[in-house]
This record gives sequence, C-alpha cells and structure tokens, in this order.
Amino acid sequence: MSRKKSIRAIAVTICTGCLLLAAAAWAGQVSDQIKQKVDRTLKILGDQSLKAPGMETKRRQKLRAIADEIFDWEEMAKRSLGIHWKERTPEEKKEFVKLFADLLDRTYMGKIEKYSGEKIAYDNETIDGKYALLESKVLTKNDTEVAVNYWLMNKNGTWWVYDVSVEGVSLIKNYRTQFNEILARSSYPELVKKLKSKEGVSLKPKEGPA
Repeated sequence: MSRKKSIRAIAVTICTGCLLLAAAAWAGQVSDQIKQKVDRTLKILGDQSLKAPGMETKRRQKLRAIADEIFDWEEMAKRSLGIHWKERTPEEKKEFVKLFADLLDRTYMGKIEKYSGEKIAYDNETIDGKYALLESKVLTKNDTEVAVNYWLMNKNGTWWVYDVSVEGVSLIKNYRTQFNEILARSSYPELVKKLKSKEGVSLKPKEGPA
C-alpha cells in the first residue's frame, strides 16, 4: 500500500474510531477523561455476539452512543458551516447538527468496524486554557507513520473533540470547503436536501486545523 493510500485509509476511520483506540495509549488530563469510553469501544468491537448476522444495527448503535459522548457534534457542525452558521435559525441549527453527525456516522462507521490492530504511538498532549491538542502517530502494517492530531475543547469540565487532522489535513476544513462550494452555487435548503438524501459529501485535501 502506498503512503498516499495509507493516509486515505486512516482518514476514513478517524472521525469515530481511531481516536477512541488511540486514546488507550495516552496518559494525561485530557486522555484520562475518555479512557473509560475507550475500553467500552474496544469491548464492543471485540464482542463476538455483536458480530453475528443481524447484529450490525445494534453494534453500530452502541458505537454511535459512545461517539456521542466524545465528539462535540454541535461545535463540529458550527465550524463546518462557518460564516453561514450565524444566519441559521435555532431550528435550522438543531437540524443541521443532527444531519452533520449522521453524515459522519454513515461515512465512517463501516470503516471503524474494520479496525485490525494498527498500533498507536503517543507524541504529546498540550493544554492551553479550555483548548487541548493530542498528537499521535498511527503505525500502519507496512511500517508507515501517519500523524493524527485531535483538537479538543473543555466544556464544564469535560473535554470534547471538535476536529481531527491527518498529516495536517483538517476534517472540519474539508467539509467547510465543500459546504461553501454548495452554498455558493445554490442555497442552504439545497445543502440540507443533499445531506438528507445522503448524496456524496467526501473528503478533499486541505491543510491545517479548523
């Protein structure tokens, strides 16, 4: 597998899976708070009864429930929509947050379930007020190292992830670029329509954290 393909493979798993698995190797103020959720995720992935035919829906519901405890969907949706967020009504914001979370869920959940023991190397944990950065490297099976960073925000004593970057490529910036492109050529209702109809909104290379 080429380095480019390795990075792509990691990128499609990070949103709701690799963070949980990588966090098991971290020891610090931020990582300690999600250690319990890491263990629960690993337990679900290793539960043979949940791998049986007909159990896919139940398994994914359990994984999504844990992701809901770690990822700040509202903050991610807000940053992805960018300047267009403030134009939305409270009802539209609520709807968009749900659609955004569902988009990431259906985009990445199948990839999480294919996790096959890639190793995670801890680099650094930096806290600056209510913000934090967790740096790590994913060691692929062909001995390639891929830098994966997690950006977090502290709300009422709990750390929530609001962006993930792979080799400097920000998940949130990727979606913000695509949403801006859609809004530039059509309208907000059209963007909502695309999200509801599950039309492809894919990752594009873009550098830096959101």
